[in-house]
Amino acid sequence: MEQNKKKGISRLLEFAGNHKILIVLSCVFSGISSVLMLCPFVCLWLVIREILSIMPDISQLHRSEVVFYGWLAVAFSVAGLALYFLALMLSHKAAFRVARNMKAATLKHLSTLPLGFFTQNPSGKLRKIIDENAGQTETFLAHQLPDMIGAFTTPVAIIIFLFVFDWRLGILCLIPLGAGFVTQFKMMSGDAARYMQEVQNASEEMNKEAVEYVRGIPVVKVFQQTVYSFKSFYRSIMNYRENVTAFALSCQWPMSIFSLLVNASFVLLVPFGLFIFGSTADYTDFLVDWLFYILFTPACAMMINKIMYITTFKLMAEDAVSRIDALLNESPLSWPAVPGRIQDTSIAFENVTFSYPDTKSNALENVSFTVPQAATVALVGASGSGKSTVANLVPRFYDVKEGCVRIGGTDVRQLTEHDLMSHIAFVFQNAKLFKMSILENIRAAKPSATEDEVLEAARVARCTDIIQKLPNGIHTVIGKKGVYLSGGEQQRIALARAVLKDAPIIVLDEASAFADAENEHQMQLALEQVTKRKTVLMIAHRLSTIQHVDQILVLDKGYLVEQGTHDALIRQNGYYARMWKEYQKSVSWSIGKEAVSNA
Repeated sequence: MEQNKKKGISRLLEFAGNHKILIVLSCVFSGISSVLMLCPFVCLWLVIREILSIMPDISQLHRSEVVFYGWLAVAFSVAGLALYFLALMLSHKAAFRVARNMKAATLKHLSTLPLGFFTQNPSGKLRKIIDENAGQTETFLAHQLPDMIGAFTTPVAIIIFLFVFDWRLGILCLIPLGAGFVTQFKMMSGDAARYMQEVQNASEEMNKEAVEYVRGIPVVKVFQQTVYSFKSFYRSIMNYRENVTAFALSCQWPMSIFSLLVNASFVLLVPFGLFIFGSTADYTDFLVDWLFYILFTPACAMMINKIMYITTFKLMAEDAVSRIDALLNESPLSWPAVPGRIQDTSIAFENVTFSYPDTKSNALENVSFTVPQAATVALVGASGSGKSTVANLVPRFYDVKEGCVRIGGTDVRQLTEHDLMSHIAFVFQNAKLFKMSILENIRAAKPSATEDEVLEAARVARCTDIIQKLPNGIHTVIGKKGVYLSGGEQQRIALARAVLKDAPIIVLDEASAFADAENEHQMQLALEQVTKRKTVLMIAHRLSTIQHVDQILVLDKGYLVEQGTHDALIRQNGYYARMWKEYQKSVSWSIGKEAVSNA
C-alpha cells in the first residue's frame, strides 16, 4: 500500500474532506479576532493620551472623545469575541467530521487486513490508537488550531504596534520576547518531541496491559496469582511514569528560562525608558508612549505563553495523526484480478516457511503435507511447535514467507476472499461471543439463516441444554442481567456457528481447550457429527481424542518431524510415541491413600 506522503496538519486536513473550507474560515476569523482583541489597548492608550494632554486642568477634557474611544474599545472587544465564537463553531463542526472520517477510514481499512494482524495487535492497543488519537485531533482542530492561528497572528500585530509609537521602546520589548520565542521553539522541536512520542507509546502499552489484566481477573482470582499477574501491568505503569517524568524534566530548564524571558520586558523597559526619558525633549509624548508599552507588554507575554501551550497540543495532534496513518499504512491482503478455482476440498502445504512479523526466527521451516478431501488430520506437538501457525495459514490469516498453501489444488493467494472464507469454518480455543442474543451469535455465520435453521445448528452442536436453562431461551442476550456462559459453553456456541455455516473444510484449534469434562464430552459428540464428510484439520492436546483420525502430523520447533496414523507412529517409537507414553502416565496418575494419609 502506498504510504501517505503528507504529514502533520496538512495530513489532518485531508480527513476533513468537504469540510476543509470550514477549518480555513475558522482560522481566518480567529486571526482577525486576535487582532481586534488588541485594539482596546490602543483605545485605552488614546484615552490616557487625551487625559495627559490637558493635565492638570481636567475640566478641559473632551468627554465626547473619551466616550468615543470607550465605545470603540467595546466594539472591538465585541467584534473580536463574535468572530472568535464563529471561528469555534466552524472548527467544532469540522473537527467532529474529521474525527468521524478518521475513525471510519481506520475501521474500514482494518477490515481489509489479514486476521493475523489482530493477533499481533490486541484490542486494547487498537482501541487506544483509534479512540484516543482521534479524540486528540478533534480537540486540536476544535480548540487549539484556531487559537494557534490567532496566537501566531498576534505577534505580527504586536510587532507593528511596538514599532508604531516608539521604535526604541519597541526594540526593548521585543528583545526578551524574541529570545523567549526562540527558547520555546528549541524546547518544542528537540528532545521534547521525542519524549512525547515515547509517552504515547508507553500509554498504548499501559492501555493494552490494563485490558488484558481486567480480562484475566477471573483466572487470577481462581488461581490466587494476583501479585504475579499484576507484574506486567505494573511494569507498563512504571514505564509510563518514567517517560512522563523524562518529558517533564527535559522541559524543566528551557521552561524556566522561557518564563523568565517573556516576563523580563520590564527589566529593560524601565531602566532604559528612564534613560531615554531623561534625554528626550518632549516629555509628555514619550511618557504617553511609555505607558502604552508598560500596559501592552504583559499582553505580549500572555500571547507568547499561549503559543507555547498550543505548540505542545500541535505536537500531540501530529503524533496522533502519524499513529492513525501507521494503521492505514498496514498492507492489506492482495486479492487476484483473475481468481483461481477450487477443484476439491483438499489442503496441501508445499515447502512452507513462515515467520511472524517483527521476529527473526521462523515459526515453520520447509513444512510439506497433504490433507486429502474428507480426511481428518490432527496436529500435535509441544507448545510453540507451530501447530496454531499451520491452522492460521490455511485460512490465510498470514501469507507464507516461502512455499505455498493450496486448497483444492489452488494457492490460497489466488482465491477470492469470498471463495476462501465460504469453504472454511473455524472453531478456535478462544471463542468470541458478541454481547447479543444466542440467536444472533450463531446467526453471525449465516445472516440469512432462519430461526429454525439456527435451532437445528444448536441441536447438532449439543447446545440444547444451554438454551433451555437461559431465561429467554435462544433470544437471551449474553452479558446482560448477569447472563454469562462458561468457557466450554461458549465453545459449543462457536461450534454451532460452524455447523450453521456448513463449510466443507473445518479448522479446529484446540476447540475443547477450556471445556470441563461434561462440556468436552458434549463437544466430542458434536464434533463426530459435524465433521462427517468434511475435510478437518484439528489441533488437540488430549491425544486420546485423535487415535482414530486419518493422519497425525507431529511438529517440533517449526519442523514436521513425523506423520502417520496413531498405530504407525507408536510402532516408530519416536517423538509421538514418547508423547503418548507421557500422556498415558498423566491420565493414569492418581493420589493413593498412603499419599493422602502422609499429607
